[in-house]
Amino acid sequence: MIDVQNLTKRFSGRTAVNGISFQVQPGEIVGFLGPNGAGKSTTMRMLTGYLPPTSGSAAINGHDVFNDSLKARREIGYMPENVPLYEDMRVAEYLSFRAALKGVKIREVRSSVDRAVEYCGLGEVKKKMIGTLSKGFRQRVGLADALVHRPRLLILDEPTNGLDPNQIRAVRGLITQLAGEHTILLSTHILSEVQLNCRRVIIINKGEIRADNTPDALAGSLQSSGTVTVELDAVPVQVEEKLQALAHVRRLSFSEVGGGWHRYEMRVEPGEEVRLAISELAKAQNWPLRELTQHTATLEDVFVELTQRD
Repeated sequence: MIDVQNLTKRFSGRTAVNGISFQVQPGEIVGFLGPNGAGKSTTMRMLTGYLPPTSGSAAINGHDVFNDSLKARREIGYMPENVPLYEDMRVAEYLSFRAALKGVKIREVRSSVDRAVEYCGLGEVKKKMIGTLSKGFRQRVGLADALVHRPRLLILDEPTNGLDPNQIRAVRGLITQLAGEHTILLSTHILSEVQLNCRRVIIINKGEIRADNTPDALAGSLQSSGTVTVELDAVPVQVEEKLQALAHVRRLSFSEVGGGWHRYEMRVEPGEEVRLAISELAKAQNWPLRELTQHTATLEDVFVELTQRD
């Protein structure tokens, strides 16, 4: 559905996107992540035809975004971070206007608008002026605008920006519902949403792709996923030597936490389970044990690791 090859964008000597390449298959939900200024929005604007590239190519469902722009854009529903809306129009009127601009046949405009209104939960406000709507409903109108011409690909840039937790949950449910019919490229800073909704994650930083895999695979590859914490009431000199001697333990450090208790942080080989061995060792040595946990890396850990590495 998306084929990007060596895409580059420079502004006055500054490189915003530096030769990135990736593909998105039909039906995929892909999270497109990066810190502010990483090149996410610039990439999305190039994919949607809003910005020309300095070099490289991008195609949507086989249509080159730059040489066959109209056909490519018919395949795309784009929701930018700050949704531009005509506040002096009613919701249904605005969506009808947008459907006509996007080439929906006159006889199909009403059914297309009704479908978008139903999908986005706008039935109660479809006759209201957009300028009177809350932030949450405005975001829904923006999403309905992206959907109204029934595109194969949805590109959503921060769709939950500025929403409260209930509104975020509603948008998340809507994205899940849409996933069966559309390919979705989703940019957001709410990483828990990506971990729940996306089958694959692309992380970009300083204009370059730093990771491209499933959320679980990325978390599993992180070094911190092999960290075990144990708290013991024992003399560190005795404990350190015996813990370090356990199989799969690479590195160990400790700190005092008060009352004779010490916290030991162990780096272990990824994928290896050492907690049972630690528990048996503590029992054999009569070391009082009050904590034994293995750190499970999250997508947030991966994001921080990859974007702060420099």
